[in-house]
Amino acid sequence: MRSVVLLLSCLCAGLPAAEPTQTAQKLAAGKEPVRIVCIGDSITGVYYHSGGRRAYPEILALALRQIYPQAQLSVHNAGISGDTTTGGLKRLERDVLAQKPQLVTIMFGMNDLVKTPVEVFKKNLREMITRCRQGGAEVVLCTQNSVVETAQRPGARLAEFTQAIREMAKSEKLPLADCHAAFEEVRAADASEWDLLMSDAIHPNMAGHKLFAQTLAQAISGQAVSLREIGPPTPALAHTFAKLKAGQPVKVLAMPPYDTLITPALQRLHPAAVVEVTPWPVAGQTLAEIEVAARKVRGMGQDLVLIAVPAELPLSNAQKFHHDYAWIMNWSLSFGMQQWDVVAVLPSVAKPMLNKDERRHEALALRLIKAQDLSMISRSEGDTAPAPEILAAWLLRHQP
Repeated sequence: MRSVVLLLSCLCAGLPAAEPTQTAQKLAAGKEPVRIVCIGDSITGVYYHSGGRRAYPEILALALRQIYPQAQLSVHNAGISGDTTTGGLKRLERDVLAQKPQLVTIMFGMNDLVKTPVEVFKKNLREMITRCRQGGAEVVLCTQNSVVETAQRPGARLAEFTQAIREMAKSEKLPLADCHAAFEEVRAADASEWDLLMSDAIHPNMAGHKLFAQTLAQAISGQAVSLREIGPPTPALAHTFAKLKAGQPVKVLAMPPYDTLITPALQRLHPAAVVEVTPWPVAGQTLAEIEVAARKVRGMGQDLVLIAVPAELPLSNAQKFHHDYAWIMNWSLSFGMQQWDVVAVLPSVAKPMLNKDERRHEALALRLIKAQDLSMISRSEGDTAPAPEILAAWLLRHQP
């Protein structure tokens, strides 16, 4: 399969160039601070879907800095889970206009289409645009991603709201970041690649958020940008190492063999470390059974979760594997901003010689981990070191 990010880069490169906004001109000049605020729902906010450390607003900042390295730029995330245009309008002054932004991006619709009449949606959207303009800010409207169709979110209803956003952008003469079209272009090219943009039926993972950011950056600047080289944020274990530095016990939930390896590895760096390990047994379980067990993780109060799904699990259905593996990661993360560390370990770290089926498992796991924006421990090609040494070396590299 082709790389998701490479495919996204090709798609964005093929989009027609948009006219740069006034904000783009200020970014290019680099003579004054530029503030962008992105308002929306859980698809905008920082939640587990995209790894719990950032979402497309934070990635948009990286994209724009690639285009305008001299810019004095800050991008603020004003996304709240479950919100609609009605809620967004109520908090517009507090969460957006009070920051005196030069540009506001608006992405609503996914919850509105469930509970808001489309005429109310359009009225709210127009009022938000008017108030942003009155506050001196440019506005970019965004359509949301496409979804797995359900009874609650039928395709026709999503299409109605998506078209309402497009028509609003046209009537108000606003730049449009047509994220829905970008997602659908991926799906038309390869449905399996579209699947790999999604954390669940509705919410994109970080691979999807990179597509959001590329689409938005092009709407703002008129230029295509590639985010293919953007890896997970660092440091990887900020929470764990902060507790170790403070001399506090560290609670670890780990799948084998890391339930026995993590304590000596951490104590090599912090000899006095107190590590309380809870084993996460996975032997003899299916991926679906591991996913069910993962639903308890958020309530366990861990400081570090080590996910190491065995390579022996069969990969008979890639879509089902994707669903279960993604939800093992999702449940292992806090609901909102990441409150503890989560690291995934590829199977070949503990088992260097994988058979053909196990290599397929690892290849898909690798893509899902990267798409989720999780930190990952892997074995370099040709590296014959045992798993304890790879773990210790990785921890040393990622110590703040």
